[in-house]
Amino acid sequence: MSSKTHSIHLLSCCLSILLLLSNTSPLHAQAPPTRPLSELINAQQPGWELVNQWIREAKNKVQVLPKTPARADSTLLAAQVTTRSPMGAVIYETGGLLIDGGWLRVLGSGSPVLNRTLMGWNQDKPKGMLLIADDVLGGFYALNGGAFGQESLGKIFYFAPDNLQWEATNKTYTEFLLFCFSGDLQAYYRKLRWKGWEQEVGALTGTQGLACYPFLFTKEGKNVAKDKRGVVPIKELWVFGQDMQRQLDGPR
Repeated sequence: MSSKTHSIHLLSCCLSILLLLSNTSPLHAQAPPTRPLSELINAQQPGWELVNQWIREAKNKVQVLPKTPARADSTLLAAQVTTRSPMGAVIYETGGLLIDGGWLRVLGSGSPVLNRTLMGWNQDKPKGMLLIADDVLGGFYALNGGAFGQESLGKIFYFAPDNLQWEATNKTYTEFLLFCFSGDLQAYYRKLRWKGWEQEVGALTGTQGLACYPFLFTKEGKNVAKDKRGVVPIKELWVFGQDMQRQLDGPR
């Protein structure tokens, strides 16, 4: 299957998810009828074969967390995406992915190490976006379903903890996975890493993150190596970041 076909199929799947998460959409479209699990599992063209190939060829360390079959079934059913798509494959075949020693976490159907499912994590989040991954410092990756404008539907935006802004990555979900697997993460996060970060990050679970003080978005907190760091639930980093963004810049 071509990457273009994958992108079109995935965009359709992602928009279906976002309709399910929203009570209403900008066009007041109704959510499509719920499809049974048998219609979501594509045994003829499984997307996992392609994703697994990318993982085997990855330049960065990728840990595939084992799935729990019942949880994989329920998460795929809630997401209403097919396993032909990379997103559906990650949901159905993994409990999630840990990238670069756990610095990045890509959500799947949950596991003891990453005890969050893609759909469960998004239940109380803003409409028009789907949070798909995050990093240990409270950076969050969201797929645009309208929250960031119609021109970039299906593209990934990054909430940067060092400036409290949603930044366009210009990447689709598939392109984001490829970036996680083989992109230059050291360069991308060069201002947010410190000597010995691997040991601190390796001790965390996928439901934890690191809170820095002084805050990363302040002038005093820009030197992350000198900041005080403490382990907190990743949910607290999300709530704190969104609250501070609203206080400093006003609502989106």
